[in-house]
Amino acid sequence: MPDHKVGTREDWQAARAELAKLEAEHAELARKATEQRRQLPWVPVEKEYEFDTGDGKKTLAELFDGRSQLLAYNIMFGPDYELGACPGCSNLGDELDATRVHLNHRDVTLICFSRAPIDRLVAYKERMGWRFPYVSTYATEFPFDFGLALTPEQAQEIPEVKGMIDDPPEWLEDWGRQVGAKLEDGLREGPSFIAFARENGTVYHTYTVMAPDPFVAPYHAFLLERTPKTSLEDFRAWRKDEYPA
Repeated sequence: MPDHKVGTREDWQAARAELAKLEAEHAELARKATEQRRQLPWVPVEKEYEFDTGDGKKTLAELFDGRSQLLAYNIMFGPDYELGACPGCSNLGDELDATRVHLNHRDVTLICFSRAPIDRLVAYKERMGWRFPYVSTYATEFPFDFGLALTPEQAQEIPEVKGMIDDPPEWLEDWGRQVGAKLEDGLREGPSFIAFARENGTVYHTYTVMAPDPFVAPYHAFLLERTPKTSLEDFRAWRKDEYPA
């Protein structure tokens, strides 16, 4: 017996009409969330930060590349990762490249941050075929000041993180092997989007969103939600050059 409903076209139309009401409610709630997000206060960034990039040292203001808005994704790739960035973050990185041109033409510069040293980011970027600016926060206070990474002490103080370290599920143990890091080190990186604005020479922090928010996920996850069979409960992710044959 199939584990799904089978019905007539009329059955489908009626069920689809009911779903459309729920989707409309969801869209309206998302619109309200966007409106409230844009009403968040802007906080001036007063500390000076300097980052390693593929084009040398740059300040936070210089990362804007002449635009007034900066949106960055923090890829889980810590200094202790010996085999590369988080596969799930890498999936999202694959999809950001195609988005860049559209954001650039709307006054938004899109980049990615990671805490690994720049030489490792450059090598991984080449392996993945990425074109976005990939910026290292290595040896800076930036990721800790903005909650993009945890100190070892902070990780032990968060029950959810400590629980995953002390009693990891099988998929998380696999993840640790994929990145080549002990979980107590690997889970200190925070997959997140962070946004800044630049106005009259001042840089402002405007927004941060972190996993497990659905926005901090590969875009293909949103497409899979529209397919009839694929489960989103499989936490295992693969880099695009490592899928099993």
